[in-house]
Amino acid sequence: MATFDSTKRSLADLIKDITLGKIQLPDFQRGWVWDDEHIRSLLVSVARSFPIGAVMLLETGGEAKFQIRPVEGISLDASVIAERLILDGQQRLTSLTQVLALQKPVDTTDDKKREVKRVYYIDIQKALDGQIEEAFIGVDENRKITKNFGRDVVLDLSTRDLEYANFHFPCSDLLSDSDWLSGLFSHSPHKMAAFFEFQKNVIKTFGNYQLPIIELRKDNGKLAVCLVFEKVNTGGVPLSVFELVTATYAAEGFNLRDDWYGSALHKISGRRKKLDKEATLKSIQATDFLQAVTLLHTLQMHQDDLSAGKTGKQASAVSAKREAILNVPRLTYEMWADQLADGFLLAAKFLRKQCIFGVKDLPYRTQVIPLACLLTKLKERWLEPKIYEKLSRWYWCGVLGELYGGAVETRIANDLDEVLNWIENSDSEPRTVADAGFRPNRLDTLRTRNSAAYKGVHVLMMREGSRDFFWKETVGKLDIEDVAIDIHHIFPKDWCEKATPRISPRICDSILNKTPISYKANRMIGGKAPSLYLEMLQKHKQVGLSDAEMDDILRTHYIDPALLRADNFQGFIEARKLSLLSLIESAMGKQILPPETDSAIGEDDEEGDEWVAASVGSTA
Repeated sequence: MATFDSTKRSLADLIKDITLGKIQLPDFQRGWVWDDEHIRSLLVSVARSFPIGAVMLLETGGEAKFQIRPVEGISLDASVIAERLILDGQQRLTSLTQVLALQKPVDTTDDKKREVKRVYYIDIQKALDGQIEEAFIGVDENRKITKNFGRDVVLDLSTRDLEYANFHFPCSDLLSDSDWLSGLFSHSPHKMAAFFEFQKNVIKTFGNYQLPIIELRKDNGKLAVCLVFEKVNTGGVPLSVFELVTATYAAEGFNLRDDWYGSALHKISGRRKKLDKEATLKSIQATDFLQAVTLLHTLQMHQDDLSAGKTGKQASAVSAKREAILNVPRLTYEMWADQLADGFLLAAKFLRKQCIFGVKDLPYRTQVIPLACLLTKLKERWLEPKIYEKLSRWYWCGVLGELYGGAVETRIANDLDEVLNWIENSDSEPRTVADAGFRPNRLDTLRTRNSAAYKGVHVLMMREGSRDFFWKETVGKLDIEDVAIDIHHIFPKDWCEKATPRISPRICDSILNKTPISYKANRMIGGKAPSLYLEMLQKHKQVGLSDAEMDDILRTHYIDPALLRADNFQGFIEARKLSLLSLIESAMGKQILPPETDSAIGEDDEEGDEWVAASVGSTA
């Protein structure tokens, strides 16, 4: 069965229905944004009878109910009921309605994106001379064109008589020109012949202009309507599922936008503000929160189906996909929202226990979604040793296995269901734990925070108690106290550049040669060889450490003190790789195969590889 009809309608009829409120906008449509140049170009296209594209409308009265609003500039009585909604063509129809139907200046922007008010006219003589593109002009809200900051008037159309005198026709009269025609006859009868020619060639073009219409029938479902809208709305900003759900909830009198962002007008603080109190939650988006509500909703349905004896495909699935989000009832959102907000706050506590204190060190935002759902269900039980151990293992398998990048809706849904089952009912590991692997040579390639595993290794060292070279306190505690902590080189970049043979940046910049230390310690390290900066740090009056004490600190960073003090770069790299792999094994709860023979330490260029000797001296 066809889900749409296609036809043609006159521009005049469409604009009439828009002004009467028979055609309106779904509230998820963004505001009207066209600038002065786009508006004039559109008018020229209609005047030339050029196609300006099809318009897509949705018949109202079906399952897809949205909060609606009039086209910009139209004031309607609350009792007016829309018969159709604009899905595609908002910018074009709004522009034409503003110019052709409203007797007031159009709020738009100029070529420098400055807000301006414009009233549009056609220079009749230029139009008759075939200069149609130059004929359409926009004047200011006083119906004038000025220069020298308004001191000199170039064109004044502020009265009807001045319009007749300058022979400029207001575009707001294009669909009904009788009053202007009568006035011209009284003011300048000698211009009537030229005007009738203009009327035949331009005015009637607007009156007769037809637009192709595609009309979706009201029996199309909400998801179908939303998907169609996104397919046709290629010229705009992608529409988020949050905006779609906001529009559907608004039809039931619930303002989702205020609930999330807050509203000073309605004295609502908003959930966003509550979550922002936790540094690790500042990246959580409105769509993340909706996705988490959907997970909890579909999990409950899944569990209810299992309790009713349904199995396999008979039982509804746990889902975080777009279709499931769009189908979450408003009452369900309200039921879960407060509990879930508390679940996100518990997630922030869990992350702090891992030594993740802010967004900068958060490996995956997406993994926080199932984490918050799990903690919403577990509540204070998450701190029980066996439960905490499983949660931590699942979390680090996701991070170090790098399983939460890209499209993860299926993994998120599976994890919520499977981790809960793992905790409550069985020894069967969730897929994220079972599937996670870590290739030892991956450590050679982790160089920037773009990688979740890079952040993960850095955070694990802090979690296990790495102590700062200068402050001597654990890096995690210093981070809490706002001492600047970051990932810095152990063998400085400058030292690696000057080594003979030169150390490749590929390995110099890898996580194997980096560790979390304070800015103060890093400044003292500079570009010196480790043997020199360690001696300087130990003798500093604010530090004062013996060799044994400094060696203890180095070991908290999984560094072999003897190799570092000997400036033995290759030996240090090989030993540290084994130490970090042991750390990763512990976090993931699974054995990692020993690293293959490494050849990534040398200079890498187009001509070939030079490999570093077993030991690089401090005199390099």
